[in-house]
Amino acid sequence: MSHAAALHYRCDSSSLMVVLPGALMTPEQMVQAGMFDAVRQRRLALDVTALNLHALEGCNRSALEILAQEVLAPARAKYQQVWLGGISRGGQLALSCLAEQAGVIDGMCLLAPYPGSRLTTNAIQRAGGLDQWWPTDEQLLDPEFRLWQWLRNPSVNVPIFMGFGTQDRFSDGIQLLAGRLPKATCRTFPGGHDWPVWQALWGQFLDLGFFGAQS
Repeated sequence: MSHAAALHYRCDSSSLMVVLPGALMTPEQMVQAGMFDAVRQRRLALDVTALNLHALEGCNRSALEILAQEVLAPARAKYQQVWLGGISRGGQLALSCLAEQAGVIDGMCLLAPYPGSRLTTNAIQRAGGLDQWWPTDEQLLDPEFRLWQWLRNPSVNVPIFMGFGTQDRFSDGIQLLAGRLPKATCRTFPGGHDWPVWQALWGQFLDLGFFGAQS
């Protein structure tokens, strides 16, 4: 798999969760933080892949192509359900995948999804907010801007879980994301943009009952 590294938890389930790490985060760190163990301890019928996709060219363009062609398409051929999740920048990439319809997914788990660079958020603020902003042709070349264009009137037909820390440094932008996804299940947990919060929220997501127990 080009430009990607992955670790897997397998229990021969018909459901798969692909989880994308944040910037400077590795699949190994996700495993060490107990993401696989949380699934194993609950005896959930869920396979998990922790996948490292580096957003090349300064945006998510190449990462989205790899995710769609080399990860999600083969997964659809094997699994009945394919969920996509991500932490921070990985959460942004997962949401961009939904916006771009880059792959068919059955649900999402977003942990503190990164709302975007200052270049993006400042452009929207200068326009007077998302409802007054309209992207330029140049901006539309960047999936990050296209994500926010999609968020003006998003079409969502899959369940979405979104969780973040109450003291997260990106909380203002994340709350704006959540406000544009009114049907999402949103949870907060005391803390910042760090592992104790994400571990707690990952556990809350797993306990919502989306996935059954192993037979």
